[in-house]
Amino acid sequence: MPYLDLDAIDLKILAALQQDGRLSNAELADAVGLSASPCLRRVRRLEEDGFIRTYRAVLDREAIGLGLTVFVEVKLARPTRENAAALQEALVAMPEVVNCHMVSGAADCLAEIVVPNVKAFERLVSERLMALGMVGDIRSTIALRRLKSDSALPLGHIRREPAPPPAKRAPDCD
Repeated sequence: MPYLDLDAIDLKILAALQQDGRLSNAELADAVGLSASPCLRRVRRLEEDGFIRTYRAVLDREAIGLGLTVFVEVKLARPTRENAAALQEALVAMPEVVNCHMVSGAADCLAEIVVPNVKAFERLVSERLMALGMVGDIRSTIALRRLKSDSALPLGHIRREPAPPPAKRAPDCD
């Protein structure tokens, strides 16, 4: 598994950047106990290796007028590979869909949708989701309150022993 290549310092870097992606390299280096150059090399390697996908601001949904979150289960009318691919492509292309997962169980896909209000959600369902020919059933659950969102990913399953500190040199005896 690729995460096996991560050492304790890599994990500290990932944890620190998840908490604050705007840390300067000097601040990050200080936080993880490295000098600036090795820290920057590690961050670049983590980016190149795909551990860090991107940097962005997390906006407050309500502050920008997206006060309604709805979880939508979508079931295919006919479960074929082509229909599943077309549904996934359609859901991923909708900007209102902020998270989307192919799932097992009663539904084929579970989408988290953000819209300004119920009217906007009704339009999205009636004009866009129901218009998809491969959709057989749509079930919606309106979120009353968001308890946790935009969280940092847990890294505790990647256990690494910290590197031992460098050996102290004995003072020269004269």
